[in-house]
This record gives sequence, structure tokens and C-alpha cells, in this order.
Amino acid sequence: MRINDDIDIPDSEIELSAIRAQGPGGQNVNKVSTAIHLRFDVNASSLPDLLKTRLLELNDQRISKDGIVVIKAQHRSQEKSKEDALARLQEMILRANFTPKPRRATKPTRSSQKKRLDSKNTRGQIKVMRGKVSD
Repeated sequence: MRINDDIDIPDSEIELSAIRAQGPGGQNVNKVSTAIHLRFDVNASSLPDLLKTRLLELNDQRISKDGIVVIKAQHRSQEKSKEDALARLQEMILRANFTPKPRRATKPTRSSQKKRLDSKNTRGQIKVMRGKVSD
């Protein structure tokens, strides 16, 4: 399975099994296994170590404590369920691979500081004017 230009996962590392779907659907649901149960062991995979740690650190309920990703997809056809499960795994790995641009600390400009203090002062004057009037 191709994730992006740098990352490939061999099909042997992804375990797909067909199971019966849940919910309403009549005869089709009762006799045809259309749902797909995808299992992917992160620790035993051929992913780079940095990506493995990032993937395990994701706050996702589909990743077990043992480092196994479990995705369940159910559609009316087994092929569509399989495509959906693989797409969800790919999206999860891409999310773990994304590195945000580091934030560069900046200081507020002198004029923005002055504007802020002036607006605070103006607001304070408005509140003072609401007070009791003395003779």
C-alpha cells in the first residue's frame, strides 16, 4: 500500500478479514460478510521509527495499548469496505507524518501596545462615568 512518495507498506503487514456487518439490512446482512476488520501492528511494521512513535502517540481510540491499529469499515459491498478501511489507515499515517511549522516568537509593535493601553483607558473612563453622581 502506497502512503506517499516516501512511505510504502507491504500488503503482508496489513491483515484484512471479512466479518458480518451490524445493523439493519435484511437477508443481505444475515448471509454475506460485507464488513472489513483491518488490523495493523505498528511495532512490527516496516515504517520508520520516528513515524512509529508519532503514530503510537496519536490520541486515537483505534490504536490499542499494544500498538495495533484496528479499523472496522462496513458498507454494502466488501470491496467498498476494504477501500474505506485502507483509506482510513492511510489518512491516520499521513496525520502522524505531518510536522507543523515551528512557531517563531515575535514581540508586539510599539503602536499596537499603545493602542491597547489607550483602549483600556477609554473603557475605564466609560465605566467611571457610570458611577454615582456626587454634589
